[in-house]
Amino acid sequence: MDTEIAKRDLAEQRRDPHHHGHVGYERQMDYDLNRHSPPVEQLQRIPGWGSDLDKKNRPAVPMERTPPRFIHVPQGQPVQQAQTVEVFCSPERPGITPIFGTAEPPKWLSGAIRRLAYKLPENDIRHWLMLIAADRVNMVEGVVEDLAHGHVPNVLGEMGIRSELRYNPAGLVRKALIATVVVGGIMALRNRRRRY
Repeated sequence: MDTEIAKRDLAEQRRDPHHHGHVGYERQMDYDLNRHSPPVEQLQRIPGWGSDLDKKNRPAVPMERTPPRFIHVPQGQPVQQAQTVEVFCSPERPGITPIFGTAEPPKWLSGAIRRLAYKLPENDIRHWLMLIAADRVNMVEGVVEDLAHGHVPNVLGEMGIRSELRYNPAGLVRKALIATVVVGGIMALRNRRRRY
């Protein structure tokens, strides 16, 4: 196959002296891509394969229902879940959603930040920035709560230091330098204030 491409390339170069073999290279790339692609039989074993094919060639089309059939769909709104914890809702919507999560109810400082955030509309950037800040504060609160219960968390392990060292050592060094500069700057400012 490679010799055929080379012969075609030479013939094209003879016909066009300004030709430098790019067409042959593109053909070689097409050949390489086709050579390494799996056969259709292997592709057909992938779940969901062929869902975007022409409907004449799709085996499930005769079995599909139009409109689709839903089994035991309740009419109207779902039953409202009992509210046992504080649930925040946007000021843009009337009331809470029928179903909501209760695994991590708002508490402490992060809960107060979230309460403030939900007083703002969702199109206000402060709403989202306050929610992100509340997540960071909640992370620190979790560490404090672990320490209060006598469990010392493996913070460095949870941060992925080993993976960072293995796969991104330059980024780890950069983060360590930034943290050192920030902590050093804070300590220098403290010492300066104590002197004066």
